[in-house]
Amino acid sequence: MARESLLSLPLAAPPSKNRRTWPSLSHRVLPWILPLGLFALWWLAARNQWMSEQILPAPSLVWNSAIELSQGELWSHLWISLQRLFWGLLAGVAAGAVLGAALGFSRRLERLIFPTFAGLAQVPTLAWIPLFMVFFGIGETLKLVVLVKAIVVPVTLHTLVGVRDAQPKLREAAAVLRLPPRLLIRRLVLPAALPAFMAGVRLALAAGWTSLLAVELLASSEGIGYLMVWARQLFMLDIVFVCIVVIGLIGVAMDRGIGLLDRKLVHWPHPATAEIRRGPRYEGWQRVQPWLLPLGLFALWQLAVDQQWVDANILVSPLAVLEATKNGLLDGTLISGMALSLGRTLGGLLIGGGLGLVLGLLLGLSRTSERVLGPTLAALRQIAIFAWVPLLTAWFGLGELAKWVFVALAAFFPLFVATQRSVANLSPQLNEAAQVLRLSLAQRLRRLVLPGAAPGIFAGLRLSLIYAWLGTIGAEYFMPSNGGIGSQMIGAQQLLRMDLIMAGMLLVGLTGALLNLIGQRLEIRATRWRHA
Repeated sequence: MARESLLSLPLAAPPSKNRRTWPSLSHRVLPWILPLGLFALWWLAARNQWMSEQILPAPSLVWNSAIELSQGELWSHLWISLQRLFWGLLAGVAAGAVLGAALGFSRRLERLIFPTFAGLAQVPTLAWIPLFMVFFGIGETLKLVVLVKAIVVPVTLHTLVGVRDAQPKLREAAAVLRLPPRLLIRRLVLPAALPAFMAGVRLALAAGWTSLLAVELLASSEGIGYLMVWARQLFMLDIVFVCIVVIGLIGVAMDRGIGLLDRKLVHWPHPATAEIRRGPRYEGWQRVQPWLLPLGLFALWQLAVDQQWVDANILVSPLAVLEATKNGLLDGTLISGMALSLGRTLGGLLIGGGLGLVLGLLLGLSRTSERVLGPTLAALRQIAIFAWVPLLTAWFGLGELAKWVFVALAAFFPLFVATQRSVANLSPQLNEAAQVLRLSLAQRLRRLVLPGAAPGIFAGLRLSLIYAWLGTIGAEYFMPSNGGIGSQMIGAQQLLRMDLIMAGMLLVGLTGALLNLIGQRLEIRATRWRHA
């Protein structure tokens, strides 16, 4: 009877064609909703003249400009920028790989050189630009030096970690087998260090492209950055729109290209066998070694000034820099500039980081929201931050609003990406627990989601804090009004006041290191329960 009753049940109808294809159709349609909606809003605004065509050009005008520029002018400027990027990458990656490998192989070299290198790396590339402009002018040498500075730091740091921490257990096996140095490098060190090296190259590519655009916006007569500045000065924002799209496409292409190269070269499971080795504490003579290089450099610097090897207007003594720093702090000039810059940093972080946190939570919790908003935000993230400067200055002017918007944009993406990934990667068991306990959305966020995602969120907050500080310096470079440490440095560069430039660099580097330390402390304090 049971069998007959089962057989008598109506068979389930096979899924219809529409039901079978609907999920695939939704996946294809949802990502286009936001960009198509923004395009429709843009078209309506231009058609109804809600804004002047000089402020918001019509889509048809942008398209016509793209066709006209593609006939030669755009490609000539883009080719110049890409050539600069290529030579900067070639020099920076080579120098970073050699330096990182040398520091990773030799503990003594690491003790002697790395503390000084890390200290100089705390000064962001943007803060070096006024100094480099005095040393090298505004020609091609300036662009190459800025690119090398931006690229060599991540490559050196990642190569150092990859070589130094290359599977200690395998190193012991190599020592037992008495492998010659050539085989040790080819069979052990290079494969072990390659994943970290490729991660450094990926970061260096993004940093180099961003820094190149910054220096082309500031001091160039060729390149795609210069083309944007020229178009902005003539209020030809249609050209600016075209350049922004091209910069975004180049960013996507470079990111995809380095990702494919990484997957092709690193085709073995490396994270499972990786082991980070902590170096021993310095004792005795080792404590003195990290100070030898900086003291030697300071002595050489002072000797070069005393012997007038370099023009005194170009190179001032370290004592003059310390004197200018002290005087600026005492008379309040540097303090007021730093206070204004830090206010912009915190304000932009509050706006951009807050929005990034909210959207990250939304996209991490809702798959539909991720399909609707995720692709558009991912595309916007590929646009180098400084590509937005001409557009923001045209829309918001050079005042405080433009600076805050730029800083908020710089702070938005690090926290947004970290929050989204942390929430999306939470254990599915947390969702099951929330359903069993019948927790409301607020309870779920407070008791499960936020505590579980806290490490990633606070790591993103630390990055957002650093990016907000860098964005503040950049905003004050490109929108030099109402003071700020960045505006003071640009003003000092125009007056050839090298002591003030270096005093500003010193404060910018120390502030960046302090903000990073504060972010680390906040991250440790907020997630200390995980280590209890």
